[in-house]
Amino acid sequence: MPGAGPLGLVLTGGGARGAYQVGVLDWIARRYPWLEVPIVTGVSAGAVNTACVAAHPDGFGPGVGQLRGLWCDLTVDRVFRADFRSIGSTALRWGFRLASGGARAAPRVRGFLDTGPLREYLGSVLENEDGLIKGIGRNLEEGKLRAAAVAATSYSTNQSVVFVQGCDIVPWARPQRRTEMTRLTLEHIMASAALPMFFPAVRIGNEWFGDGGVRLTAPLSPALHLGANRILAISTRYDRSKAETAMPTVPGYPPPAQVLGSLLNAVFLDLIDQDALRLHRINELLDRLPADRRDGMRIVDLLVIRPSRDLGRLAAEFEPQLPRAFRFMTRGLGTREQKSPDMLSLLMFQQDYIRRLLEIGEHDAEARAAALDAFLAPLLPPRPDFSGPGPVAASGPS
Repeated sequence: MPGAGPLGLVLTGGGARGAYQVGVLDWIARRYPWLEVPIVTGVSAGAVNTACVAAHPDGFGPGVGQLRGLWCDLTVDRVFRADFRSIGSTALRWGFRLASGGARAAPRVRGFLDTGPLREYLGSVLENEDGLIKGIGRNLEEGKLRAAAVAATSYSTNQSVVFVQGCDIVPWARPQRRTEMTRLTLEHIMASAALPMFFPAVRIGNEWFGDGGVRLTAPLSPALHLGANRILAISTRYDRSKAETAMPTVPGYPPPAQVLGSLLNAVFLDLIDQDALRLHRINELLDRLPADRRDGMRIVDLLVIRPSRDLGRLAAEFEPQLPRAFRFMTRGLGTREQKSPDMLSLLMFQQDYIRRLLEIGEHDAEARAAALDAFLAPLLPPRPDFSGPGPVAASGPS
């Protein structure tokens, strides 16, 4: 059986779908107001959520409350410049670049979208000094936090890099993966959240970094290495039925948006399921061995929460409300030809869509109340007058 703690929170990527994670976390924070989360890891949009949760001075619940406010105030123009001038000039530079044949005079291109507004917005929300997220260091000093980690992909070395800030952490390395002990900054968050092709890469030291999901083949790995005995992972991938999977989402030849969506799904949404299956099989093997023959390995309890609705298909309902210039660009890529525009859902930083994801996240967490009660009960102090959306079960871990 796994130990009671510490608890690790794993927040996967998914662009605008990260709002779903916040809905789940908000319900959990209200149901378990005394819950402590000493290990928090994230990638892409999950890195933004990680920074807010790990840095808040008053713990998990208030940190989630602040995070919800951040997402509720988020709009497309607070993430990237979506006016005709910005998108049009970027399109022209890309066009000249492709037609230049590699000439030295070819214009520089870094991403389809300018994410300067997101940097400015996160800088105003996160308590930072010269980019340094001070709240994380303060919580580590006070013992409220054990470690926070965000993953990014080095385009310079083709490695997956996990940036870790924590206490008494032993760095680890695997093929094409490495760990860097550091003090997390706004640049680390922007790098982890830099959607490939769409958002520009971020320079840290002598390397250029992009979205951490590109090469992070084991998203549970950071939490495991940081010492978590229980892991709560929140995915943004809807688990389609066999009938839904067999049904084509686009008639005829796939437009660019369909191809990009499939690639981004492979990067951000599919890996958590593979990693969870590996962990489950390792747990089964370890359970058959006596403790003295496990060679230092431990059984780790895992609970994954995922959307009950197809968030890509849902995005199509909100597409007409997007800014005109951005809508024009995405339609040119073929998003209107798809029944489930997954690529669009990653970029749908539209308030009505975000609020709907928050609602779905809350609903899904409530639907998993029994599993959450069983999973978290060993970590909670006994309180007979427990308050929240519902009673806590007295059962053991799932």
